[in-house]
Amino acid sequence: MGPGRARRIGRPPRPNRRPVRGTGSVGRRASPTRVRGPLEVRGTEVPRSDEVLTPEALDFLRELIERFEPTRRRLLAGRGGFRATLAAGRVPAFPAETRRVRAGRWKVPPPPKDLTDRRVEITGPVDRKMIINALNSGAKVFMADFEDSHAPTWPGTVAGQVHLRDAVRRSIRYRSPEGREYRLNDRTATLMMRPRGWHLEERHVLAGGRAVSASLFDLGLYLFHNASELIARGTGPYFYLPKLEHYLEARLWNDVFVYSEKRLGLAPGTIRATVLIETLPAAFQMDEILYELRDHSAGLNCGRWDYLFSFLKQVRDDPHRVFPDRAQLAMTTPFLTAYTHLLIRTCHRRGAHAMGGMAAQIPIKGDPAANEEAMARVIADKEREVRAGHDGTWVAHPGLVPVAMRVFDEEMPTANQIDRPLSTERIGPGQLLVIPKGTVTAEGVRRNTRVALRYLEAWLGGTGCVPIDHLMEDAATVEIARSQLWQWIRHGAPLEAGGRVDRALVRQYLDSESERFRAESGGTDSPTLARARDLIDRVVSAPTFEEFITEYAYPYLGDGAGGNEP
Repeated sequence: MGPGRARRIGRPPRPNRRPVRGTGSVGRRASPTRVRGPLEVRGTEVPRSDEVLTPEALDFLRELIERFEPTRRRLLAGRGGFRATLAAGRVPAFPAETRRVRAGRWKVPPPPKDLTDRRVEITGPVDRKMIINALNSGAKVFMADFEDSHAPTWPGTVAGQVHLRDAVRRSIRYRSPEGREYRLNDRTATLMMRPRGWHLEERHVLAGGRAVSASLFDLGLYLFHNASELIARGTGPYFYLPKLEHYLEARLWNDVFVYSEKRLGLAPGTIRATVLIETLPAAFQMDEILYELRDHSAGLNCGRWDYLFSFLKQVRDDPHRVFPDRAQLAMTTPFLTAYTHLLIRTCHRRGAHAMGGMAAQIPIKGDPAANEEAMARVIADKEREVRAGHDGTWVAHPGLVPVAMRVFDEEMPTANQIDRPLSTERIGPGQLLVIPKGTVTAEGVRRNTRVALRYLEAWLGGTGCVPIDHLMEDAATVEIARSQLWQWIRHGAPLEAGGRVDRALVRQYLDSESERFRAESGGTDSPTLARARDLIDRVVSAPTFEEFITEYAYPYLGDGAGGNEP
């Protein structure tokens, strides 16, 4: 058996390709739709864009769109079945049509050599300086992110592709305004890339008059320019896949990989992908998602902050399922513990990595006591993960790499824990759906308002990874914050100290936090602050819930570079 082939015992049948109830979509890939003429690029000129937006690369992207865009749109139109089941008062179940997949004795292929030990992974945006620092950080893997930590301005997105192209070829350099030179060390982390989710579009490129899939745009350009170079350097094109809600969405990714490998002359199984289980529906289909990716599977990851956001979305209309303050939702909360245990058990049963979640803390300079307390929280979190059976974890700042590395080195002497004996604990649907207990406080309302306002202000200005209150925040945090505000307003959540959450209270905090922001900025107005305040006010008080605030706010996103120039 070659290294790129999945091991299967009993070979369960591929899940049927008939329409799947609850998805509103057909299981089989649609016939290609002809895109008349070349793609239309409407973005402004970006330095060195001619190196990535080549006619050949755009032709490849057009092929991907022709073949896979109709299926993407149908799958997105079919989302919502899980929430409808909950709204009808029924408990969602593991899919009946894939019972044999869950029961089958099959495994994914062994990981490539440079993905065998993933004990500490660092993530961050495709900023030129960040890429160099992350690859030099001492982490085993760096995930370059076009998604939650990236504000998708056109200059920033194109520049990100240029930066990664340089990084793959080890020619990347950066000189700071102060004159400091940054370049790669001899030994660097293994590079992975996260494209934007299936739900997002790239408005600056049109096919047949319609914006193209941001997922296909990000992945297609990166694959076309870097796959062969990565292989020649002893590694490969490795990805993280975000925001999946159904195994059919994993099947679509697999179809993209199979086509791309054939089109680019890559051996089957060259592309490897780790899926972030960051939606509640996906938690009910972990086996199926691994199985659909077949020879391209490289494990699952606990995308815990987006998972909280997804859970809130699914139960948002139920007044009996109101979540407490975000600060009370630790990973020891029963529904989160059940989710992580199910992910670890599923992955190890299938021979795949079970990756832990993000430590968002950043070192606190000038306050040793506060810094020591923050690092203690990181250590406790990583000890919990490695002892539960995770094979690796995430950090957001290079300063946390040695902290997390020490924990995993002490607790996990082997490259991973995939062969660790499986837990006998069985996790059922009910355990995944336990509503957390707790209270809603005025401070919790204020904190959510503050984080939502400050993050969105930065995002609208082209920055997608923002330090707020000594935490490195990305889009997942603003999604949780504004979802809780919407839910609390919608149901008039009672406050611990008396009274209820309403629009007037949130507006009061929006005003006071806006003034605080101005004061900290020397009394000057940020050009995006008023817009951010208005957008948050609208989404948290609207009668209907916006699925993604980044999608809602995308038309208002400026075209600042949001990163270092090439």
